[in-house]
Order: sequence, then C-alpha cells, then structure tokens
Amino acid sequence: MAAEIVNPRSEAHTDQEGGAEPLDSFDPAFALHRGGKMAVQATVPVRDKDDLSLAYTPGVAKVCTAIAEQPDLVHDYTWKSSVVAVVTDGTAVLGLGDIGPEASLPVMEGKAILFKQFGGVDAVPIALACTDVDEIVETVVRLAPSFGGVNLEDISAPRCFEIERRLQERLDIPIFHDDQHGTAVVTLAALRNAARLSGREIGQLRAVISGAGAAGVAIAKMLVEAGIGDVAVADRKGVVSADRDDLTDVKRQLAGFTNKAGLSGSLEDALAGADVFIGVSGGTVAEEAVASMAEGAFVFAMANPNPEVHPDVAHKYAAVVATGRSDFPNQINNVLAFPGIFAGALQVRASRITEGMKIAAAEALASVVGDDLAADYVIPSPFDERVAPAVTAAVAAAARAEGVARR
Repeated sequence: MAAEIVNPRSEAHTDQEGGAEPLDSFDPAFALHRGGKMAVQATVPVRDKDDLSLAYTPGVAKVCTAIAEQPDLVHDYTWKSSVVAVVTDGTAVLGLGDIGPEASLPVMEGKAILFKQFGGVDAVPIALACTDVDEIVETVVRLAPSFGGVNLEDISAPRCFEIERRLQERLDIPIFHDDQHGTAVVTLAALRNAARLSGREIGQLRAVISGAGAAGVAIAKMLVEAGIGDVAVADRKGVVSADRDDLTDVKRQLAGFTNKAGLSGSLEDALAGADVFIGVSGGTVAEEAVASMAEGAFVFAMANPNPEVHPDVAHKYAAVVATGRSDFPNQINNVLAFPGIFAGALQVRASRITEGMKIAAAEALASVVGDDLAADYVIPSPFDERVAPAVTAAVAAAARAEGVARR
C-alpha cells in the first residue's frame, strides 16, 4: 500500500487510522521536496497604497502603453530578459525515461534552482501534457512572449532535434536543448584539458561515442566543430556508418560527418586503438575493450548512476577518467555550462545560441582549470565560483562577434 504523505506542519505525522508513516519520515529527499523547491519572490515592495498604485494600477498602465508603442521596451521594464522557460514533456527524464509531465516537475524545479544558484538566472518549470511535435512547438511559441530564452529538457530523441530546430526558426530568443548542448560543452572542455595534459591537440585524437541519442549526436557535432581527428558513434546495433540501411534521418546525417575511417562492426571493435571513449548510453563496456584502446587513452563514462566503465577498471588503462557522478573526480556535469551560457546570451539579448557561443563556453570552462591541471582535475567543480562568470563573459563576447547580440 502506498504511504500517505501528510502536511509536515500538522501535529499528526502518521495516518490517524493507523496507516503507514509519511515518506518524509524516513527519506530526506521527500522532506526536502515537500511543497516544491522554489517560489516567486517580488523584487519591489508593496507596503502601502502608493506602492500599490505604482506596481499595479494605475501606474502599470503607463508601462504597458509604452511597450505597446515600442515593443523592445519589454526587455527593460519586465522580467523577460532575465528569465528562462524550462520546458519538458516528461518523456526522457534523467535515467527514469517516460514518466510523464507531473513526475518530471521535481527535476524541472531542480533545473530552475540551478539556473538561479549558479548563473543568477530566473527560470520557470513548464511541464507540458502533450508529446506531439507540432503541439509542443505551437505551445512554446505561444508562451514565448513571457521569456527571454527556452531551455528544452528531458524530451526524447529524435523528436527533440526537430522541436529545437523548429522553435529556433520561429522565435528570436535562444532555444537550447541542454541534454544535447550542455553535455557537449562540458565534454569538450574536459577533453581539451585532457589533451593538454597529455601534450596533444584535439586534432590528434580519435574518439568513440557510445550512444546515438541527443547527447551523443550533439557531442559528435561539437567535437567535429572543434577539430577532432576522427569520431565514430555507436548505437545498439554498432557503429553508425553510411553502409547501414537501418538508420534514421538523424543517424544518416550523423554518418555523413563522422567516422572518416569508415569503421563498422561493434562498439568494442571501434575502441581498438581509440584515444577517447565517451559514454552517454548506459550499458557496460567490457574491460577487454577498454584494454584495447591506445596508450594514454581517456575514458569519459558518463552514464548515471552506473558508468559504462567503472572508474576502478578505467584507471587500469586510461590516463584520464571522468564520469557523470559527483563521488568521483572529473564530473561531467551540465550545471557547469547551461547557467553561464544563458546568462551570457540574456546579457546581450542574443537571438540564438550559436555553435561559436558553445565553443567559447567550452574554452572558457576549460580555462578555469588553468595551471592546476591534473589527471584528476581536468574539469572544475560546479561550486567553483569562477565558472559562471567565465562562461557568461565568453558567451556574451562570442554572441557579439557572431552578430546575434542585440545590445
């Protein structure tokens, strides 16, 4: 029988009819989440009738009229330029899969407080009760006047690619699918530093990515943009290559710009002699396959909670090991990227987030490590206070350089 959840402020913390104790009583996660993790807070006082007349009627009418006459004033006299919509349909939530919009809300709230904590950006969780691509696009377009940017979150592939593309075509605010681009930015930053530690350039490396979903495709694109020597991507059926007849449109495009060596076969086959393994798929990679990689290889096994290669195994063969977990060194964590990326984009009222802005974010993130670079420190901690300002400044500068900044 499901445990009853009751109001913790009441004196009775157990079912009055003798039922089970509330979940709060034995799990601190439930206690922390009770009532939600965020709230709306006013930035101006409403202490008396004079304050009320300025914050609301009649004073607000002057501002509304001015915006109606000059629409760009909305950025100066509302929250629009400092707030992001965190939008999901609940179809690919963390490692939980398709759990629906209501069950996704704790994650979206968490994302919103990370925006605020690490980037100073306000964010509003929006969980949609629809999964159709057309319906999601139309809904977000209609909500967009209230926001300065949209962070798409936990939307399953391949729909996420089309949703992002269509929204960016229709809206003049940044659209960012964090599962793709945030992961790619942090991965590139860690890889740049791993290469620097080994005295190599990214162009000298051959990488293999396990997983051809949202993160895998985005990482491959970014590595190619950054000048990787070669990268192959493997899905459940093996290496994504042009000779396969079972590829989706997205994977067919992926095959067109990856795998210059023309590899085929399994993931394990591709790992033989590879310099880099990047895992964003779950599953397990056999120790023998890791052992077959090139000397001084890098293993970024980012599946949570169970990395594709356990760090204890990876350290036997790899010079640098990273995971997605906070209890091991070198955590590849999206929170290192998305708060600063949006803060920089909003700062200059960017119309979009370009590849150049993402590359700049990765370079800035890598630079925070500086002279402290070591095998167990190729990426900074999310709690390093230098991270968000560095990423914000780099993204803002790149937006201006690429002509997408509007101030």
